[in-house]
Amino acid sequence: MSITLEQAETAVKAAKAKAVEIGTLMNIAVVDAGANLTAFVRMDGAWLGSADISQKKARTARYFDMPTGEIGKLSQPGGSLYNIEHSNGGLITFPGGIPIKNGNGDIIGAIGVSGSSVENDHTVAQAGVDALS
Repeated sequence: MSITLEQAETAVKAAKAKAVEIGTLMNIAVVDAGANLTAFVRMDGAWLGSADISQKKARTARYFDMPTGEIGKLSQPGGSLYNIEHSNGGLITFPGGIPIKNGNGDIIGAIGVSGSSVENDHTVAQAGVDALS
């Protein structure tokens, strides 16, 4: 089971609306269950470098089926996942990537957001996830 394009677009729309609400410019990426890019938007004026980061956050969240901020906690020196960010062609291990589940609790994809503080990135990503609940 994988996220549909319609669901991915719904998540992007909700995330974009949250970004507008909090007054920030974001790059928003949604990947399917296979970590393939399904939907992406770069808001006018959002940082160019954050386009890649948002996609890597989404892939990271899907590869390990947990929010990227949680992976970040485990990847600190002495942590069980120390240096994991160097695997898989480069991962992002700070907040802004969240797995997306269907009604049965199966992971069907993930969203990644970048363009502001990690707190704002996470808030905007969560809005995308919540739109599919």
